[in-house]
Amino acid sequence: MELLDVLTELARSGRLGPVSNGAPWGAVTAALGEPWEVTIGKRRSWPRLFAYDDLELGVCRCQQVILICLQTWRDVVHLPVGLVGREAFPGKPDYADVTGSLDRAGCAWKPYGPLTFGNQCSIQATSSGVLFDVPDGEDPVLNVVGPPPRPHDCPAITDRSGSP
Repeated sequence: MELLDVLTELARSGRLGPVSNGAPWGAVTAALGEPWEVTIGKRRSWPRLFAYDDLELGVCRCQQVILICLQTWRDVVHLPVGLVGREAFPGKPDYADVTGSLDRAGCAWKPYGPLTFGNQCSIQATSSGVLFDVPDGEDPVLNVVGPPPRPHDCPAITDRSGSP
């Protein structure tokens, strides 16, 4: 499996194995192991951001995945082996390779207007809503990929500390 295969599957289905918006956090960690937590300052309130190398996941206090962000702008993209069968992929896929892979897979896409201006462009897979952000440049490369965040009415009852 290559990185373009991973991106195309995410665009087609909106998921990567057990990882999808709304997935139970326990099912994700059972399949992929424990991630590291991304903390900003001393803040430990919900939602929280966790990472499996270049795959970042936002998790709500009700223990559901609400944000999926796959960083692709690095020279090497690292993903959990249990997710895609290998750990490292060459990064920085370019616009033509991404759109060509989507076209070959029959995954319809369209420009995403709110993030398309000047030399910057974004595209959206029409079946899943997955967004591909391509920063400006003469030979644009893919920066980040992910489905839109999952808004929901959180059923969790919390105490003053923000713990579930």
